Amino acid sequence: MADIVVVYHSGFGHTRKVAEHVAKGANADLIAISETGDLTEAEWEKLNAAKAIIFGTPTYMGNVSWQFKKFTDATSRIWYNRGWQDKIFGGFTNSASPVGDKGTTLAALQTLASQHGGIWVSLGQLPSNTKAAQPTDPNTLGGSVGLMVQSPADASVDEIPQGHLDTAVAYGQRIAGITGRFSA
Repeated sequence: MADIVVVYHSGFGHTRKVAEHVAKGANADLIAISETGDLTEAEWEKLNAAKAIIFGTPTYMGNVSWQFKKFTDATSRIWYNRGWQDKIFGGFTNSASPVGDKGTTLAALQTLASQHGGIWVSLGQLPSNTKAAQPTDPNTLGGSVGLMVQSPADASVDEIPQGHLDTAVAYGQRIAGITGRFSA
């Protein structure tokens, strides 16, 4: 059983690829929310047993996907029983536009973690925001609350900028390090 679990929904595969990179950095297990917004009992048990949960969703129309929202609503019994109290949480989102209202989605993920009584981990990286910045540089979208990734609408899964994927790995490593410090 992994101490860290990445639970995510991906509509077209881009968010799945980001989830894989976050999981690589965190040495985490992956749980994909189904196209109907559901998880199996075994997947719920894995989330309940984890020390840290990382949320991932595309940003659609300025918020989480409906499948991810169905998952969040399904956590209400866990919330009521304080089942995820004091867990470590993080989150990421992906959309086609450089901004695409990703901040709203990250705020929704952070709020969900806070409602559960969790401890949120920020991205913890300075932005690459100079004229010389390239798509291979880390955090070119300038996130701080969590990880933001851009996948242009006409880009394949293999065209996500390498800097965004490297930032995803680093964010996973940060969450793993903080989880380890809280677990010691």
